[in-house]
Amino acid sequence: MKSIQLEIDNLLIALKNRFDKNMHRHEGINWKDIETRIINKPNIIKSIIAMEQTGGEPDVVILNKKSNEIVICDCACESPKERRSLCYDNEALETRKEHKPKNSAVNMANEMGIELLTEEQYIQLQAIEKFDTKTSSWLATPSNVRKLGGAIFGDFRFGRVFIYHNGAESYYAARGFRGFIKI
Repeated sequence: MKSIQLEIDNLLIALKNRFDKNMHRHEGINWKDIETRIINKPNIIKSIIAMEQTGGEPDVVILNKKSNEIVICDCACESPKERRSLCYDNEALETRKEHKPKNSAVNMANEMGIELLTEEQYIQLQAIEKFDTKTSSWLATPSNVRKLGGAIFGDFRFGRVFIYHNGAESYYAARGFRGFIKI
């Protein structure tokens, strides 16, 4: 029990330090309000711990300025290291015959209790700060694209955000995924 509480305490310290160092990501938001939203919610804490442990460097952001919805999102400069070399979803993982990756982005996000960023959210995140300048991140793919065997991903190159497509079964050492959790 003590080690779990210590892990939670360490997480809260890391989150607060990141929060304080990156105020441009969450202007007008008070840390105490965030702490209150997550402190007694074991599922949220568990998800944030998983985000931290896989290299996501989670931080508080507002991805929808209209609704003012506050989320905790992966804010590592590059796609989280422990979430790369993944195909898009379980269907893609199952259909791949040779050289299967260890997992899929959608499966891993579900295991972690987080959601993949949508294209719109990814663009909003990139407006706050530039991410994925050397890597790319799978994004939640619209069903009409997925039905055709594709999936989308994004990155930041040449001073702008690019959204691309690939076969859902593809995977690359420089492609992972960014996730978020609503709080």
